[in-house]
Amino acid sequence: MTATGKYSYYFYTLLFILVGVLILKADLSLSISYKEALNVFVNNSILTIITNTSIYFFGQNDIALRLPFILFYFFSVILMYKITENYFKYEKDRFIGILIFMMLPGVLSASLLVNSAIIVTFCTLLYVYHYNKYKTHSYILLIIFFIIDNSFAILYLALFFFSLKEKDKKLLYFSLILFVLSMYIYGFSTDGKPKGFLVDTVAIYATIFSPILFLYFIYTMYRAGIQKERSLAWYISITALLLSVIISFRQRVYIEDFAPFVVISIPLMLKTFLHSYRVRLKEFRKIYNILAILIIGMLSLNVIFTFVNKPLYILLPNQTKHFVYQYHFIKELSKELKSRNIDNLTGDNELLLRLKFYGINQGEDYYISMKDFYNYDEKITIKYYERELFVVYIKKLK
Repeated sequence: MTATGKYSYYFYTLLFILVGVLILKADLSLSISYKEALNVFVNNSILTIITNTSIYFFGQNDIALRLPFILFYFFSVILMYKITENYFKYEKDRFIGILIFMMLPGVLSASLLVNSAIIVTFCTLLYVYHYNKYKTHSYILLIIFFIIDNSFAILYLALFFFSLKEKDKKLLYFSLILFVLSMYIYGFSTDGKPKGFLVDTVAIYATIFSPILFLYFIYTMYRAGIQKERSLAWYISITALLLSVIISFRQRVYIEDFAPFVVISIPLMLKTFLHSYRVRLKEFRKIYNILAILIIGMLSLNVIFTFVNKPLYILLPNQTKHFVYQYHFIKELSKELKSRNIDNLTGDNELLLRLKFYGINQGEDYYISMKDFYNYDEKITIKYYERELFVVYIKKLK
C-alpha cells in the first residue's frame, strides 16, 4: 500500500468510527435543549426545516434530531480532506491536519448540536473547495448562502477584500451588494449593554480551538499577512477574527456566527508549524515538540470530554456550570413521568416544550415546577453518579 493509500485508509476508518460514536452519543447521552426545542416546534428557519425533515423520515427521537448536523460534520471533514490534497509535501502532514480539524472543540461539539455553525462550516469549505478546484467564484453558491444564514455576511466582506487583492471587479460588486443586503436584512446578532466584551470573545475562541492552538492561530494569521501569503482561506479567517474583535469592544457577539470562518485555517496553521519545525536542527526543536505535545494532549482531552462528560458533575460544586448542563436530564425526566403515568402538564413553558419532544403533552391534569412549593404531591430527582442534579415538583390538579 502506498503512503497516500495508507493514510487515506486511516482517515476514512477514523472518520467512520468517530461518526458512529457521535450517533451513539446523540442517542444515549443528550437531551433536547430549550433552544433546540424552539427550532423544532416554534421557529421558522433553516434549522427548523432541517430538523423537522429528519424527524419526519426517522421519527421524533434524539438521533433524528442531531443526525443532519453529524452528516454536515462528516461532509465538512471530507471537504477539508479534499481541499488539502496536494497542499502538504507529505501525506502524513495532511493526515495530521485533518485529524486536528476533526478534533477541534468547536467543530466536534457543533456536530452534536442543533445550530447553524456546522452548516456554515460546511458551506464555507464547499465554497473554498470549488474555488480551489475550478479557480472561479461560484456566484450561485453565494446567493444560496444568503438565504441560509445571516453570518455569511462575514464571507461576503472577506470576498470583498479578496477581490481588491485580485482586482476582480465582478466579485467586488457582487460581494459588496450581498454584504450590504445581508446587513440590511439580518444585521449581526449581538447582546448585552454597550461595554467591552473582548476578554469574553478571546476566551470563547480559546475554547473553540484550545488555548495554545488559538495563540498559534493568531501568530499564523499575522505571519501569513506580513509575508503576503494571503490565500482565500486566510482572507476569510482574518476577516472573521478581526470583525468579531472589533464588535466585541462594544457588544457581546455570538461567536457561532464567526467561528466557522476561523476554523478553516487549520491547514495553514499546520503547514506554518511544520515548516518552522523542519528548518531547525534537532537540538533547536524542543519548544516545538513541547507545543505539539500540549496541543495534541488538549485536543485529546476535548474528544474525551465531548463523549464522556457526565463524571464532571462529581467535581463541580454548582452543576449548572457544566458545559452541557442544558442538554441533560429531560430524556430521563420524561421516562420517569411516563413510568408514573403523569401526562398533560402545565407549568414552566421552557420545561414543557422540551418534554413535548419526548411525548409528554401539555394540559391541565398536573402542574410541574423546578422550584419547590409547599403542597406538591410528587418529587422527581434525576441523579448522575448518586448525586442529585435535577429536581422537579409535581402537583395533581385533576
